[in-house]
Amino acid sequence: MADNLLPPASLQAPEAELARLLAIMARLRAPDGCPWDREQSFATIAPYTIEEAYEVADAITRQDLPALQDELGDLLFQVVYHAQMASELASEDGSFDFAQVARGIADKMIRRHPHVFGDAAARDVAAQNEAWEKQKQSERQARAETGTLAGIPTALPALTRAQKLTRRAARVGFDWPDAASVLDKLDEEVAELKAELPAADRARMADELGDMLFVLANLARKLDLDPEACLRGANAKFERRFTAVENRLAASGVSLADAGLARMEEEWQEVKKEEKRSGK
Repeated sequence: MADNLLPPASLQAPEAELARLLAIMARLRAPDGCPWDREQSFATIAPYTIEEAYEVADAITRQDLPALQDELGDLLFQVVYHAQMASELASEDGSFDFAQVARGIADKMIRRHPHVFGDAAARDVAAQNEAWEKQKQSERQARAETGTLAGIPTALPALTRAQKLTRRAARVGFDWPDAASVLDKLDEEVAELKAELPAADRARMADELGDMLFVLANLARKLDLDPEACLRGANAKFERRFTAVENRLAASGVSLADAGLARMEEEWQEVKKEEKRSGK
């Protein structure tokens, strides 16, 4: 059966492999295909799509090219999966297939790069970014998305979305003048959260903590840093150090449960010193 999914020899390698992948996806969704794949929908597959995108980012962070190849394949499969499901809605409005997905992004890239594919003059990076944003704004208007903040997906990670929201607002002048001003605002938000701690009202504390995180996303934007990448780095650092503490304690015959906070903190500081000596 699998031999039937091999691409025609006349096709070039990229087209051949893509044709094979599309055929595999169609077979999985066929009436006599995989029961699990057949029962999925856009909504049930969406979490996997997001997960695969993060796994691509993780492979890049680890500079693991073999893993990146694998994860890009998984992400491509997600695109093929959604396109296949859409193609099965042929009798309904809004249906599309993979070819339309590919054509749409190709047309969009040509439209957004007139200095490459058209007659527009070559631009420096700043001018190109400005032209890119104007084109995107024009496309949003064509989709009847009005307002400065229109079109920013609500499903984005919260820190990323906060940064995008404030970047849009900054384009029309609604912004702090510099990073120091954002830090001043952060001090203000920290004080407001501290004021809520005695009452322990969860709704109020959540509101103030949200404000703090929003300000931190602004600070990252001002410093030209990706807040998600910063937090991923902090997560990795904590994981590395905590694991080292656990291993040091185990080598001494002590479990985490028996060590106590003071001993764990002592080992934590030693791990930090070792990392500093090794240049981490």
